[in-house]
Amino acid sequence: MPMLQQGRGEGSRSTKVRGDAAENEALALLQAQGLRLLERNYRLPGRGAPELDLVMQAADGTVVFVEVRQRSRNDHGGAGASIGAAKRARIVRAAQHYLMRWRRLPPVRFDVVLLGPDGLQWLQAAFDAAG
Repeated sequence: MPMLQQGRGEGSRSTKVRGDAAENEALALLQAQGLRLLERNYRLPGRGAPELDLVMQAADGTVVFVEVRQRSRNDHGGAGASIGAAKRARIVRAAQHYLMRWRRLPPVRFDVVLLGPDGLQWLQAAFDAAG
């Protein structure tokens, strides 16, 4: 019987499906807390450019840039440990690009929603533009 081989890109496709599901859960949580979706998967132009998972707006007008991280296990620090200084800098760069379209700069916040074996965790003001 011939062996079935995984097609090229199938692993990344299932990762995308899991990532989309995690973003859907995070979005539902944030909307239930009164935040309004402005943009989803905002990406700077260019290959390998940074992406903002969710751009939300709080009732007070604050624009909230949300990084969604999903991990099935908590070893190696879990989902939160995967957001290092380089990743935060990429998120800030994408946020700066996004804000260029605004006539007046609103207050901003960088949140993280973690999905792991222990459930959903929303970290408000998880980091700032300085890193």
